[in-house]
Amino acid sequence: MAEAGEKQRTDGPERADAPGGRIRVLLVDDHQVVRRGLRTFLEVQDDIEVVGEAADGDEGVARTAELVPDVVLMDVKMPGTDGVEALRRIRESGSAARVLVITSFTEQRTVVPALRAGAAGYVYKDVDPEALAKAIRSVHAGHVLLQPDVAGALLAQEVGGGPPQGRGTTLTEREREVLALIADGRSNREIARALVVSEKTVKTHVSNILMKLDLADRTQAALWAVRHGLSG
Repeated sequence: MAEAGEKQRTDGPERADAPGGRIRVLLVDDHQVVRRGLRTFLEVQDDIEVVGEAADGDEGVARTAELVPDVVLMDVKMPGTDGVEALRRIRESGSAARVLVITSFTEQRTVVPALRAGAAGYVYKDVDPEALAKAIRSVHAGHVLLQPDVAGALLAQEVGGGPPQGRGTTLTEREREVLALIADGRSNREIARALVVSEKTVKTHVSNILMKLDLADRTQAALWAVRHGLSG
């Protein structure tokens, strides 16, 4: 993974890499039929391994700590601890897992809080199976999946709040270049290639950006860049 959360802690259980470098996925959904369907499809993917399941948010948080997945495929609406609260707790734990929200709810008021809580993106439950696999690979590679309408809603909610414009002046020219590429959905590897630097150098720049702008993750960084005119 693991490029989201450069600002987050990465201590904790050591990940046992899946055979062949496959992407380790945890399924969190309160409907067993949904979990079974997702597992059936994902298990035929050569590069994806379903390492476990959880039926609610509390179990999802615990299983994330136990199994150390690369990607958590998380429902939003669940009884008890819902997906948004589970997301917050996973982030606060310092987990490096990327959380991809999967929901049957299309209202922005459902998806926006999940993204603000730290989700790397979202898909709907009627998504084409191949598109779902592609989304999992994308967030695992460090991309942020934001559709224009939801990105606009996030930006609208940030108006009058969030980091002031002046903080952007503390960024170096190279950090502004990196931030613009983050906003374009580039992973650390892609940014490194574009700027002809090492991935380690890019990770350092991303960490500095998050610290200087007081942002929690790449999603917030991307939104900041769009709001302040740094995206392409």
